[in-house]
Amino acid sequence: MSKGEGLQLNGYNSLLVKNDEMTMMHFEHQVKDKGSRYFGGIINQNTGIPSPSHTGTGSVIGSWVCSYVNKDSAYFENEELAERIEMALDYMLNKQHNDGTISPGWTNYHSPPDTAFIVTGFAQIYSLLKKNKKESFADKVALFLKRTIPAMLTGGCHTPNHRWVLASALAHLYNIFGNLELKQRAEEWLLEGMDMTEDGEWTERSNGIYNSVSNICLYHTASLLGKTELYGYIRKNLDMMMYLVHPDGEVVTDYSGRQDLGNRFDLSPYHLIYRLMAYKDTNPQYMSMADLALENMEDTGPVNNHMMLGYLYFPFIKEENIDRAELPKEYEVFINEKYQVKENMNKMEAVGHYSRIEHSSMHTSFGAQTVRYRNKDISATIMGMNSSIFSLRHGKIKLLGTQIYTSFSPGVVEFDSIKKIDGGYRLSAVLEKGYTGPLPPLDNSKPNNTSIWYLLPHQLRESTHKQTFHIWVDILRKEKDWSIHIQTDELEDVFTQVVFVFDENIASKGEGIENLNEGNYFWKEGKLDIQQEKNKMTLLAGEYEHWQKSLGNKNTGNNLAFYRVNLLSPIDKKFSISIS
Repeated sequence: MSKGEGLQLNGYNSLLVKNDEMTMMHFEHQVKDKGSRYFGGIINQNTGIPSPSHTGTGSVIGSWVCSYVNKDSAYFENEELAERIEMALDYMLNKQHNDGTISPGWTNYHSPPDTAFIVTGFAQIYSLLKKNKKESFADKVALFLKRTIPAMLTGGCHTPNHRWVLASALAHLYNIFGNLELKQRAEEWLLEGMDMTEDGEWTERSNGIYNSVSNICLYHTASLLGKTELYGYIRKNLDMMMYLVHPDGEVVTDYSGRQDLGNRFDLSPYHLIYRLMAYKDTNPQYMSMADLALENMEDTGPVNNHMMLGYLYFPFIKEENIDRAELPKEYEVFINEKYQVKENMNKMEAVGHYSRIEHSSMHTSFGAQTVRYRNKDISATIMGMNSSIFSLRHGKIKLLGTQIYTSFSPGVVEFDSIKKIDGGYRLSAVLEKGYTGPLPPLDNSKPNNTSIWYLLPHQLRESTHKQTFHIWVDILRKEKDWSIHIQTDELEDVFTQVVFVFDENIASKGEGIENLNEGNYFWKEGKLDIQQEKNKMTLLAGEYEHWQKSLGNKNTGNNLAFYRVNLLSPIDKKFSISIS
């Protein structure tokens, strides 16, 4: 039996084993010193300090309660576990502020949205405890939840997904306590409308983290408040995600607008929502995606999206009565091909926020065009409005990104459009840079001998000597071979650097390679051979038209290798990539 087939038959059992493992593991991480202000909390293994958050002690309480009330668990009604749960719940109550919020510790002090994450999980825990007649624990959870109501009724957020986290929390509190104001507050958030493209992409474009957050929270909200229209948005994102998975189960994070950008994330946060929607829609592909999400599971998740908790709160998903269907492994899809990004950007000035938002981002790359290609173990991504334009994976070889930097702007070029052409796609950008003249007379007063630069109305200055630099890239494919053809207009002497970003574990060789420092190379001429186990990738050809070591760095993540090609405009340069 293959690993995938085993998960098909034993998804619940796999989670049961993992949850029991985590139950035991966290025993040694609990603070048992009664003199400590962290008594009962679970020590974060990165900070050394417990956190009353949905990913910290809240998540562990989720695992522990699941083990304690589940007759299938090795820790069912275990006395030591009961003592630890009580200590952990007391820690959460002690760390809850007078306004009902918690502070996770890394940021967001007295945070309504971080509290809301916990509410969605604790509401499910409360239901399980009541169902299993664990009244003393249920009373503590109910007290925590009741205390959050003022903050949930008045609290705000930072990010797009926080709105749906708060809506879910409000829906759960309404379900438990029946306060109509809670439902009305949830309605206020929902009235803003869903921030999704027609192809299923959320604002934050966070395939590794926040897609699944929005999806699971909206599922709870839809279920509790009868908002059946919300399921349609969940479906769109789940459908899109089937084309954003690499052959090894890793999700595409090359263009995320959040902290998963360029980092490794698997599908495990999607397991619960795929499973829930598979049963709702009798969808065999969703069941297969749920199975795939379990293959790389490292933990059971935060308390708001806790897989074991989800199975006990929604027991119908333990059943294995829905067939599986083959997932797409050979495809070429153009995501957001027709989304009107430019039109929306042109509307921003009229909105009145002047592109300023506190403690968040405008996420102006929302709706950017993306092309996904897959042919079994070959996986490629072409990206607009992103620091990397192209990534390619062949088995164990990972070309994680392709970036173009220029001295014109200066910095990395983010191409604002992708157009389908014969044999592939064209990315295009027109860079602009000019100068500004003196301020016009502002009033009849005498000129000042001094001025404060940041107090001057610079928007009134006349633009002078505006320059443009047109650059376009054709990315073409012929069977297993790819080419990247970079061209510019006739403007001379724009320093340009093309950077190919690989996983550092690859073995590389080439006569034109010069080592600058650890993980950093010039690729001056000839071919670059990349080998990783049985997989091979050959790139042609390097160039060295100027000496600059770097024209910028927009890379995130560790353990990377950079191969830099130096070009000078006007440019007409073609790279070829062959794989075998």
